Amino acid sequence: MNASRAIIVAICLVAGALALPAFAEDLQVRLNSIGFLPDGQKRASIAAPCSGFAVVRVGDGRKVLSGKVGPPAVNPDMGETLALADFSKLHEAGAYYLEVPGVGRSAEFRIAADVYNFSYYTVMRGMYLWRCGTAVGGRHNGQTFSHGACHLDDAYLDFVGSGHAKKDGVKGWHDAGDYNKYVVNAGFTVGVLFQAWEHFGPRIRRIGLDLPESGNGTPDFLSEIRWELEWLLSMQMEDGRVYHKVSARRFGGFVMPEKDTGERYFAPWSTAATADFAAVIAIAARDFEPFDPPFARKCLAAARKSYGYLAAHPENHRADLSGFSTGAYQANDSSRRLWAAGEMWQTTGDPAYLKDFQTRANALPRKVDRTCGWANVTDLGMYTYLLSRRGGKDPSVADAIRADLLAVADEIVRTASAHGYGRPVGTAYYWGCNGDVAQQVQTLQVANMLRPDRRYVDTALDALAYLFGRNPYGRSFVTGLGHDPPLHPHDRRSANNLDPWPGYLVGGGWPKATDWQDKQENYRVNEIAINWNAALIYALAGFVEPKP
Repeated sequence: MNASRAIIVAICLVAGALALPAFAEDLQVRLNSIGFLPDGQKRASIAAPCSGFAVVRVGDGRKVLSGKVGPPAVNPDMGETLALADFSKLHEAGAYYLEVPGVGRSAEFRIAADVYNFSYYTVMRGMYLWRCGTAVGGRHNGQTFSHGACHLDDAYLDFVGSGHAKKDGVKGWHDAGDYNKYVVNAGFTVGVLFQAWEHFGPRIRRIGLDLPESGNGTPDFLSEIRWELEWLLSMQMEDGRVYHKVSARRFGGFVMPEKDTGERYFAPWSTAATADFAAVIAIAARDFEPFDPPFARKCLAAARKSYGYLAAHPENHRADLSGFSTGAYQANDSSRRLWAAGEMWQTTGDPAYLKDFQTRANALPRKVDRTCGWANVTDLGMYTYLLSRRGGKDPSVADAIRADLLAVADEIVRTASAHGYGRPVGTAYYWGCNGDVAQQVQTLQVANMLRPDRRYVDTALDALAYLFGRNPYGRSFVTGLGHDPPLHPHDRRSANNLDPWPGYLVGGGWPKATDWQDKQENYRVNEIAINWNAALIYALAGFVEPKP
């Protein structure tokens, strides 16, 4: 880190919208540095011998609550002995820190009904800042982040049998720390975001995102998704098949997007991409209908065409990616066909789609999986089916899915309760595990909609706490938010900026908890990706305070 950056970092790190205190917080006192809801569970993990703690108000230094810590216990993934401080009895809004005699202080945190609003805004704005095919810009905590219009030549057809001709493939989001665009990961990402809208729309629809489209009559949340949808629509072939990705042949250098001027290409089609497309474009048809009926009709026609192709061609077809060394996102299409059938039914009510979904669901020995991601989207289809108010469901299928979902949610609660940091995936560490920490919240929230249980809500909040500082590092894993957030994510834009672009969740340590490194070159643990951000957006959306 150069000297000027070190000075800026020292004075500009923030906990949400609050500046950190002048003292150096002791990383042995680890908690959610964004803060807590007034009526929510409030816990800290202390990695040092201690007996008591006090909650101190920032400003006047008054101790507002004192308590004893729980009995020490060894956390198996780290071998640490941790003590738990529970200060859930404190409900009064304000700014505080935890003081542990003989150990030190925590980072500052807030208690407020809107404590997650700024984080939600920042992470959702991160999607806007990922836009491809246009100039973007915005400010975060007094700093400006921007780049010029990029990748306006997307993309060439050399690898799909049409020679060196160009077809419109502009718009969409850059996928991760690189600038390519992949349908399979986009499908999962948009699906999660649409479910955030359908589950928490009243909470998030009035939170403006300061987009170029703001004020156009469509909620900002949907306007941002539309930027990705319009790219996805350009990926559909005449017969309904969908190209797998738009990509350079190999990963480009660490330059700003507008300077990444190498040729990019459509990659051959796949049934996985086609089924993902059918699912999310079907959702778009119903969610945009109140705001833009012509666009909704366009989406429904496109979804029907891709679903029809899949119905006529039941074999799994993988894309030939031999001309590329960029991300593959190859996956079996079975979970996607199930998801597409469920979304087509929810949008249209057509019993043929319902029959397809229920036949596929009934054949699965386990209806709901512990994790959901681009490689397996079964859970997204199950959530839509369970929460649908449409008639005609087979009660035996619905009951089996519901039982599996609640069993998985209960398993997540038990796992988090047994972990010293409340981590809902326990001691499992793997590529993008922080994204899965956030993704667990979706299962918990859907379970809570079906069978309200305070344990589901508390475990969901524990997942957010882990990502924002109650973890072995005592640091936030989201750029620009919370205490001591990542400074060197694997992100080409951030590599060309004094400070990292804000609002991005990094992947997290693996194969061990101690393997996270805040180093740009270590993409294995410090890359960013749209699917992980989508999971975090969903997790935050359920806890924002609706604006009047």
